[in-house]
Amino acid sequence: MENQIIPSFNFFKSFIQSEEETISAIKRNAGLLLVDLQNCALPNVEILREANVPDAKILFMLKFMPRAFILTSDRFRKIVNEVKKMGFNPSKSNFVLAVHALKSMSKSTWGKKVEVYKKWGLSEDDILVAFGKYPWCMMASEHKIVRVMDFFVNKMGWGSLLVARRPWFISMSFEKRIVPRCAVYQVLLSKGLIQNNDITLATMLKYTEKVFLTEVVNCHQEEAPELLKLYKEKLAVAK
Repeated sequence: MENQIIPSFNFFKSFIQSEEETISAIKRNAGLLLVDLQNCALPNVEILREANVPDAKILFMLKFMPRAFILTSDRFRKIVNEVKKMGFNPSKSNFVLAVHALKSMSKSTWGKKVEVYKKWGLSEDDILVAFGKYPWCMMASEHKIVRVMDFFVNKMGWGSLLVARRPWFISMSFEKRIVPRCAVYQVLLSKGLIQNNDITLATMLKYTEKVFLTEVVNCHQEEAPELLKLYKEKLAVAK
């Protein structure tokens, strides 16, 4: 208690500057209380600072991705350097997200996911651009990547590059967002109520639930009264 738990708690609290948020971070990963402060946490904070990552971004990482501070400093430095070589801007949130992503998988797992994307005709450059825009696209499972790519390419008729340019689609819920909203999109398209372009669908997928119902479903009730029922049926299947 005196030599490990209390010093660890106080270290993270001093950095996060909120007891409540410190407790929340520890709840996400209780291992923070057992972290080696001298060989992991402290050096890793300094490695990020040396890379010109602002304290605000380091704080974000401490709060929401605390496992990074359990890594040995040698491995952590290698990951940070790799992210820098990929061209990420240390002042942007995507830098620490990319560090988190690379930390969370082995090189072999990364390679397997790259091969999955390549099977859809994407080059390594395309994949790195997608990762640069949205690092979470490499955090999805191989199965999820295949499922989403297959749906957009074979069901919706998109080119794989269009999906890669909007990599956040990979992280969206397949059953609760992609399938129900694309079903609505296809009905509106068949009735000539919207234009056939990927921008329209991309916008629909990014809408919050409230905005989607207001701006897409409810505003077309007169021309397509079946939309709300269809949407609810698709959502029900996901539950």
